[in-house]
Amino acid sequence: MALEMRAICEKCEEPLAAMDEACICSYECTFCPPCSHVMDDICPNCGGELVRRPRRKPKA
Repeated sequence: MALEMRAICEKCEEPLAAMDEACICSYECTFCPPCSHVMDDICPNCGGELVRRPRRKPKA
């Protein structure tokens, strides 16, 4: 199963393109880096660690 690349930050609703830096937890909750930093890299939904989301190569 592929990782769901969510297109907005769940806290501030900032748009996130697939190649943008973002942070996710193990449940794929997605946040922009500034929001993740403010939350001390802890997901407010599950309490899990927020880590850098992997990036995909752009489609040709």
